[in-house]
Amino acid sequence: MRVGTFVLAAQFPGQGQGEALHRAVRSAEVAEESGLDSVWLAEHHFVPYGVCPSAVTLAALLLGRTRRIRVGTAVSVLPNAHPVALGEQAALLHLTSGGRFSVGVGRGGPWVDLEVFGTGLAAYETGFPESLDLLLRWLREPRVAARGERFAFREVPVVPRPDELISGPGQGPELIGSPDQGPEVIVACTSKESVRLAAGRGLPMLLGMHCGDEEKAEMVALWRTYARAAGRTHDEIEHAGHVSAGVVQIADRRVDATETLLKAMPGWLKQGLEAHVTVDGRQRAMRDPVAYTELLCAVHPVGPPRLAADRIAATAERTGITRFALLAEGSGDLAATEENVRRLGAEVLPLLS
Repeated sequence: MRVGTFVLAAQFPGQGQGEALHRAVRSAEVAEESGLDSVWLAEHHFVPYGVCPSAVTLAALLLGRTRRIRVGTAVSVLPNAHPVALGEQAALLHLTSGGRFSVGVGRGGPWVDLEVFGTGLAAYETGFPESLDLLLRWLREPRVAARGERFAFREVPVVPRPDELISGPGQGPELIGSPDQGPEVIVACTSKESVRLAAGRGLPMLLGMHCGDEEKAEMVALWRTYARAAGRTHDEIEHAGHVSAGVVQIADRRVDATETLLKAMPGWLKQGLEAHVTVDGRQRAMRDPVAYTELLCAVHPVGPPRLAADRIAATAERTGITRFALLAEGSGDLAATEENVRRLGAEVLPLLS
């Protein structure tokens, strides 16, 4: 079982953006100190839902401040970025961290980001497969040329080559897959089409915290079906390494853990989700913040250590997923977040081993 934190750098009402980022950095440092496996970093633009605009940049900072823990993006929004630029950054972090970096990518949404970065709505609606394939080629081949609809360029050498990892400090049991072949790539999946896309390329999925165990189990089963149809090997299918996102809040009583989140999260969710602006003016339905918080408390490890461990173990049993990215900053408070992460490491992890 590999348990890590999911860091949004959420800006709660009344907080500054620097405060949110400081809490994000500290919670990641405490995650390593507490024996957790990984830190997964979200990326958002122009909204207080999360004030980290570059997950790969924050990952670089945290990889420099840590020595053991895996750091991944969850996710880098691929339609906003050039796949080669992201591939160069991923290769650089993979090599300089001793193989501790994972690059998670996703489609994002039809947000105004597409206008600001000049990529356009097509990058979100139809361009994701081309961008993903170009990123994968950059991370796996010595030289790359492109002849696609969005990207076309002459053959150029890949520098630095992500397969030239030098053995040294940082390498150990935390490494995932074959680190000498480049960084792990994960795809955020929210639809059958994204599941098919990831499975066809043999890439593990990141499944969101809004999904319960039943939905995640269905998506894993669908991924396996698509992967077999695409000719992926038995070993690739059985050891895919999917990641389940969730929320964690540890307290001596379940009612206290739930109360902590219900006091803080609805205000943040309302403020953060309402700030999203679509690029083409389409209307997007927003979840009810209180009901959504109650749902998260009901399906994720929120409560005493034994309850939290049982819920993590139950998700693993029902879905086959054994890697977890858990949002620990739901209180919105720095000290409470640090305590939450420490209790996750000290009181929950031993129950799972």
